[in-house]
Amino acid sequence: MNNFKILFLLLFISISAFTQNSNRIFKNAKQTEKGLEINVNDGKYLITFIHKKIVETSFIPLGEEHIKTSHAVVLKPTEVNITAIISENESHFSTEGISVLVKHNPFQIIYTYNNQVVTSEKTGYFKSKHIPLENVKGNIIAEETEKIQFNLTQEEVLYGAGARALGMNRRGNRLALYNRAQYGYETHAELMNFTIPLVVSSKKYMLHFDNAPIGYLDLDSKKDNSLTYETISGRKTYQVIVGDSWIDLIDNYTDLTGKQPLPARWTLGNFSSRFGYHSQQETEATIATFKEEKIPVDAVILDLYWFGKELQGTMGNLEVYKDSFPDMKGMIGRLKDKGVKTVLITEPFILTTSKKWKEAVAKEVLATDSIGSAATYDFYFGNTGIVDIYKKEGTEWFWNIYKQLLNLGAKGLWGDLGEPEVLPSWVNFKNKKADEIHNIYGHDWARLIFEGYQKEFSEERPFILMRAGYSGSQRFGMIPWSGDVNRTWGGLQSQPEIALQMGMQGLGYMHSDLGGFAGANLDDNLYIRWLQYGVFQPVFRPHAQEEVASEPVFRSKRAKKITKKAIELRYKLLPYNYNIAFENNQKGTPLMRPIFFEEDDEKLMENSSTYLWGKDFLITPILKDSIKTKEIYFPKTANWFHFYTDEKIAGGQTKTVLLNEENIPTFVRSGAFILMTDVVQTTDDYKADALELHYYFDAEVKESERAFYNDDGLTANAFEKGSFEILTFESEIKKDCLDIEFEAEIGKNWTSKNKEVMLVLHNIKWNPKKIKVNGKRKRISVLENNSIKIPVTWNPKKEVKIKVSLK
Repeated sequence: MNNFKILFLLLFISISAFTQNSNRIFKNAKQTEKGLEINVNDGKYLITFIHKKIVETSFIPLGEEHIKTSHAVVLKPTEVNITAIISENESHFSTEGISVLVKHNPFQIIYTYNNQVVTSEKTGYFKSKHIPLENVKGNIIAEETEKIQFNLTQEEVLYGAGARALGMNRRGNRLALYNRAQYGYETHAELMNFTIPLVVSSKKYMLHFDNAPIGYLDLDSKKDNSLTYETISGRKTYQVIVGDSWIDLIDNYTDLTGKQPLPARWTLGNFSSRFGYHSQQETEATIATFKEEKIPVDAVILDLYWFGKELQGTMGNLEVYKDSFPDMKGMIGRLKDKGVKTVLITEPFILTTSKKWKEAVAKEVLATDSIGSAATYDFYFGNTGIVDIYKKEGTEWFWNIYKQLLNLGAKGLWGDLGEPEVLPSWVNFKNKKADEIHNIYGHDWARLIFEGYQKEFSEERPFILMRAGYSGSQRFGMIPWSGDVNRTWGGLQSQPEIALQMGMQGLGYMHSDLGGFAGANLDDNLYIRWLQYGVFQPVFRPHAQEEVASEPVFRSKRAKKITKKAIELRYKLLPYNYNIAFENNQKGTPLMRPIFFEEDDEKLMENSSTYLWGKDFLITPILKDSIKTKEIYFPKTANWFHFYTDEKIAGGQTKTVLLNEENIPTFVRSGAFILMTDVVQTTDDYKADALELHYYFDAEVKESERAFYNDDGLTANAFEKGSFEILTFESEIKKDCLDIEFEAEIGKNWTSKNKEVMLVLHNIKWNPKKIKVNGKRKRISVLENNSIKIPVTWNPKKEVKIKVSLK
């Protein structure tokens, strides 16, 4: 229970804010078990201090019951000490974190942190006429909507609202909250597959509207400094989340809604995927070609032809079409022996022409119409019903199908069309209308699979590729992608923005169909640049309509050669990439991070053209054809080294960089340790015992430390089980030498092996008189590119100390 000290004193706080609903009258405030209850003339507020940096507020209108169930929130309230200071005009409830000020007349709720206003309700909760959006294919039908309105400051930049192609600053838009695919989008897409009721402010706070039914987010479209959440029904609940930094803010939000489980290491490898492989023969021949070309590959994805010969009329079969795949289990096994995992597509739609239709109707697993019969309607693939995953029969039936697929040997599951792509408002689910669950259908579909894994495949890490979700979907291991993007330069240009935005909203594995999906556009320049960008985005998965090959092995000699190098770099970075995946699991930190995470400057707040990959790579993808130079801003927080040439660039400047077709501009933070490995053809061959450790020496960086996480890459919850090692590398520049130390934390259930580490020191512009490893002198000369290579055999149970003289 929270501790209260009720002090009847006058509180003087200077706050510039607008008044709230002038008709709302304060009656009283009282302590509850977990926070506060504030009674007003038209209802009551329940305020819960979930965490010192998270507060939840619910408004319950007169005559309504409090809806307690949340689709998103998993964090239980912790004990927070509250001091209450109440006067005639206001009540102030302060904590060591977020504090709440309630002005009595005129009534208003204001949230503060560190003695600064975070946000405040403007009109608060109210109802008004529904105004549909023009020129947007939403399915929001209502005479009026319920709203919650907040004040904004003039200078705030707003992010969030899910996946959209709008530019980084979403302020000025009124956006539908209605998950819907937009086929063939390019640089502008107001409505897409993930519409999340979350607003992220450049002031480092978030507003999460904890409600599932469809609606809108109005991000100051009228330019009156207001933010308004609108919905057709449901909870009038929101959380205010604050942070002391961007990393802290996202950590707090993902504490609230759940952390992403660490995926299997093969998730970071190369995928062979297209729409689609028509047969077992074609699938195995494709992988054989990867092997012949020695292009690494870790997974193959089978689109809808695995269950039917035709594009239309077969969705919902959900069983192997043996004319095309006569030995699916044998094929999966043979691919597995080559280190290639099989991922199978599924959809929630059961066509009336499918093999499963009669069974689905008989077992009552489908959503229903107004008279309780299986609801049917038409869409592109045929006349269909949809699985009701909200009733026991539907959940069990669907999971049993997945269990059969996993028992065939599949290692990944792809849930497509989960917006759902078409879902009329009149369709009924268990105790819910379609519009009440539309946005969380993909979210709960991922939950169904994730929970099935936990019960029956508890040692495996699930791979769940999904096209739609909602706030909190990351905790089910969802791997989201950005939908059916056009295979054009415009399609590529929107991708960094989408991935960066979604990472800020907890979904750190947002990625694109590399090369673009829609359209038969054969453009090698586009393909090369998209795959080079893919090296530094969360999932490397080329995928497209089959008219033009998505796989590098089937592209031109030039494209194949250049993209092979890109894929090999992706594999060389496995130790680094696996560690940033672990950071995402532990703290929610995105793998791709906006440049303003590094330098908190207003001029960078709308920049998505350059970003950080993990902590130490500064990446600028090339998003236009045939350009020779690119202007890049280098954050002032560090100096930066060109990854391919070792050129040193001082931070705090914009510099014109010459481009080449072999790679995109890639820079490394001075003082960083970058852990790499040799190229392997599949992550199955990666053992973490032959490593390259690159250290970027800069005399201005006196001390540096990096840690890299490792486990077997497969076992679920390996860290929690003590089956891991964390390799730590430290540097310190002293008066006359550079000291480098290796040390390791070894989990209680991890068997550590000796490691052969090639330490590569960059920017060594002198010939050191002495180099010692554990006190033993090494005779090593500086290479032509101002680097030194020091081989080290390391038993991780022991420390290694290396000294390099500075003369």
